[in-house]
Amino acid sequence: MITRPYAKFFVSAQFWVMVFLLAFVCMPLIYPVKFPVQFWVKQTFDFAIWSGVFFFSGYVLAPKVIFKGQILLSIIIVILIMIGVVWVDNQLDKLLHMQEAMDKTFGTKQHSTPHLGNFIAVVVTLLLLGMGTISAVVQRFQADRLKEQVLQQEKIVSELSFLKTQINPHFFFNVLNTIYALIGSKNTDTAQESVYTLSHMMRYVLYDTKHDHTTLAKEIAFIDDYIKLMRLRLPDAVQVIFEKPLTQANAELSPMLFLPYIENAFKHGVSSVHPSYIYIELKQAGNELLFEIRNSLFEQQPDNKEESNGIGLKNTQRRLDLLYPGKHLLQVEKDDTAREFVVKLKLQLQ
Repeated sequence: MITRPYAKFFVSAQFWVMVFLLAFVCMPLIYPVKFPVQFWVKQTFDFAIWSGVFFFSGYVLAPKVIFKGQILLSIIIVILIMIGVVWVDNQLDKLLHMQEAMDKTFGTKQHSTPHLGNFIAVVVTLLLLGMGTISAVVQRFQADRLKEQVLQQEKIVSELSFLKTQINPHFFFNVLNTIYALIGSKNTDTAQESVYTLSHMMRYVLYDTKHDHTTLAKEIAFIDDYIKLMRLRLPDAVQVIFEKPLTQANAELSPMLFLPYIENAFKHGVSSVHPSYIYIELKQAGNELLFEIRNSLFEQQPDNKEESNGIGLKNTQRRLDLLYPGKHLLQVEKDDTAREFVVKLKLQLQ
């Protein structure tokens, strides 16, 4: 199988080979001589023979013999083909009485030049064998390239599916810990509200994120629900600001790209004893989407580096590389002077 552009190339190549053969066979038409019927019968047979040589080379000899490394057998077959073409050409001359017909046409006995005719037959045969082999080589190269692209695409799809299954359980693990803390504090009303909010989020995760794309409006609504759930366990002194686009176009993007960064901010950027804040901003300008999140930075860091970085952050970086290759810009900065952690993400939407 080959891609459409290369399929057109091969159809075109075969077409021009046929044009070349027809031009070669019909070249005597430009001569100021009316050739006998026998001559054109032979030219027709020659066209059929050389067409067969070309297609035999491209579809049989090259893929079934040459590509399998059987060089000696390939040489033998080429020699046999040349001998066969020359033999058939000579037999046609005899069967059609070409010499007598040409003598009659020109009104005088023509000197027979069988060696020249045989030489031309061999040259044309070798040329067509080479053209057929080159066509097969290029076709095989493109088929291998397409196969590699398909395998790479399947690998990407499989990896994306695996990354998504890792992100979702990680998200629910954090949310359920929040609800558990609320229940433990005997704040049943707030716990019930959090379960209700979680049901909306679960519906989004289970049904909307199973597709490759979601809308910006749905993603923003999901972030709103997440912030609402996280606020239930935060001290009043913690500032959480979410700046959203005033008008949300029906833009499509991959789901849950921003959640790991938001999770990380709530996990490491708030304190119950120190002033802290989380600032989230989403901007849309045409097909460009800008996401920025800032949060307070504290000295205390988890001893476990994997826990500090977060599996969600690593997976999101990998998802960005796979889903938006060359179409995203991610900046992660720790500003010790301003005492804040900053993530900026720029996406080129489809």
